[in-house]
Amino acid sequence: MTVRSEEPAPAALDSGALDRLERRLEAALALARRGGGRSCASVTVAVPAGLDVSAATMAARRPDDRYFCFEQPDRDGYAICGLGTAAIVTGSGPRRFQEAARACRELAIRTVAADPATDPARPPGAGPVFLGGFAFAPEGGAAPEWSSLAPAQLVLPELSLSRQGGEARLTVNVAVEGDETKDALLDRARDRAAELGPASMPLLDPDPVERARVAGAAPPSHYEEAVRRAVECISRGELDKVVLAREVRVHAGRQIDPAPVFDALRTVFPACYCYCVGSPELAFLGASPELLLRRDGARAQTVALAGSARRSADPAVDSHLGEQLLQSPKNRAEHSIVARRIESALDPVSVWVATADEPVLVQVHNVQHLATPIRAQLAEPVAAVELAGMLHPTPAVGGEPAAAAAPLIPALEGLDRGWYAGAVGWTDPAEDGEFCVALRCALLRGSVAHLYAGCGIVADSVPAEELAETEVKLQALLPLLS
Repeated sequence: MTVRSEEPAPAALDSGALDRLERRLEAALALARRGGGRSCASVTVAVPAGLDVSAATMAARRPDDRYFCFEQPDRDGYAICGLGTAAIVTGSGPRRFQEAARACRELAIRTVAADPATDPARPPGAGPVFLGGFAFAPEGGAAPEWSSLAPAQLVLPELSLSRQGGEARLTVNVAVEGDETKDALLDRARDRAAELGPASMPLLDPDPVERARVAGAAPPSHYEEAVRRAVECISRGELDKVVLAREVRVHAGRQIDPAPVFDALRTVFPACYCYCVGSPELAFLGASPELLLRRDGARAQTVALAGSARRSADPAVDSHLGEQLLQSPKNRAEHSIVARRIESALDPVSVWVATADEPVLVQVHNVQHLATPIRAQLAEPVAAVELAGMLHPTPAVGGEPAAAAAPLIPALEGLDRGWYAGAVGWTDPAEDGEFCVALRCALLRGSVAHLYAGCGIVADSVPAEELAETEVKLQALLPLLS
């Protein structure tokens, strides 16, 4: 379990915050009673920037809580976390991104909170924020292991924490239906905030009593055959590229605690988006190198990430592997497919789209990728969630053309990707936000971990080489779980 510190709670709501929340609860109650629907009241306070917000979130979990952690440590300690459920938006189908954006917009209109302009030093994600993500496929996650994660799911948490640089904030959100008393709602908020305090993450057990058992959901030959069939489809001109994934399962001797696994990920992969989306039944976590979409006002950013090679502990060999990747015709072709699609997706809603002339290397602990940063100036205020939906799935996780790849992926893989290769992140009432592509991940459920890794298949892909690449990518999590 996560260890609580002996320090006092960082932000038990003081009298000033409680007074502000009380006034906002009065307004939210009036709104709910007048409109006959749910509204929310929110208050945000400063907390110590040195607080480990993910450890505090993990330590304060109740058994029935949903929770969320999202960090990129190398980005000046950037982190956004959430605990509990004040409101939840779910959906499915091909318009799940648009419908989720609309539902968040409607709830944001009925949320009584401070004007963000009164706190210009606030970190990203301070204030009321919706946390969660989207499955890869429109109806993804129908398999039993994914139950409790809908194809689209964004949560307005009871408590959220945001941190970057020298600033950190705690936000308390209270859902109001209209039939509660103000005092009862205020007491509930005060008690919930008081549960949050400094904590330390637990350590992974270096020598478990019972060793974990690792087994593929299907034999390796199944993946190689899928690659071979995909190459045949490409050679017939049916599509240019398709990404195929495989699943490996780890059967542990006891229930797997997501806290030490998440802590290890953010330590080993500080440049990646380290995320954990949890419910009472499961935890979906990973360390992704790939930004899907970041929106800040009229500015949008993303990255084309495709083409991979292993790393080496020998600097000379590592440099050689990186140079080979940069010069590889196969990887450059795969990469350009992704960059072109992203540009064409953003162009209709942008004044301009700027793409770097040449890809660069993005190097993480065990693998390196070709990456091309892409920026856009939006011509209209398209919500971050909707922009993410316009880009998803990029050819880096789907295929090209998308319409040809979509039915081929499940037919060849033989698995339900669930949220693997979907989107995980956050959005706020201004409809800004940030989502990463859910890669290098595992679904933890009880004593079983489901790990996923995929590769982009093009005309000259070799089945054995693609299988070996999945093994490299699985090493992000396999050593931590086995």
